[in-house]
Amino acid sequence: LAGKDAAVTMFLLADAVVCAKRGQKVPQGFYNIELMLKSVMRKGEVLLCGTCMDARGLTDNEVLDGARRSTMPELAEYTLAADNVLVF
Repeated sequence: LAGKDAAVTMFLLADAVVCAKRGQKVPQGFYNIELMLKSVMRKGEVLLCGTCMDARGLTDNEVLDGARRSTMPELAEYTLAADNVLVF
């Protein structure tokens, strides 16, 4: 995103919602996903599947500031409004 004017929305599903957990203790040599998501949030937003959060016992108070609970209908709206969609 550096140097680009693109607005990015990242929607995390299933086990990926845990990537937005605040205060991760990352072993040496592993990627710090918390820092990566904070980088995305500087120029975009991170949305989390609320049902997926509930299934994994992740509460709104445990996620990074700026990441927020969302819904599948909201994902559908963002997908339809997007110029480009990447899924992986």
